[in-house]
Amino acid sequence: MPELSRRRALTAAAALATAAGVQTLTAPTASAAGHDHHAPASFDEVYKGRRIQGRPASGGGHQHHGAGYSVFVDGVELHVMRNADGSWISVVSHYDPVPTPRAAARAAVDELQGAALLPFPAN
Repeated sequence: MPELSRRRALTAAAALATAAGVQTLTAPTASAAGHDHHAPASFDEVYKGRRIQGRPASGGGHQHHGAGYSVFVDGVELHVMRNADGSWISVVSHYDPVPTPRAAARAAVDELQGAALLPFPAN
């Protein structure tokens, strides 16, 4: 039986690391796909003096980005988008992903600091 050389050991280690990396990369994709089947729960609450609401969209909203879900701050629609990993962002807090549309609405209220949310122009 030939002696294990440094080259063979490194080659074997690289092959094992590559196989482990492929498994790690494919596992989150499968779990993220599972999130698409469950719509977030509706909510209606007052947060820091602002009324925030969220519910499945019914026709007129920005469904192509918001995964069929509408969010409102004081009755004005907050444009939200669901990321591939299942997190959510809004037009107000675009660079701070959060786990739910409710958290996106709360983050928008925090960011607005009392200012009114202006309607997002539809194209």
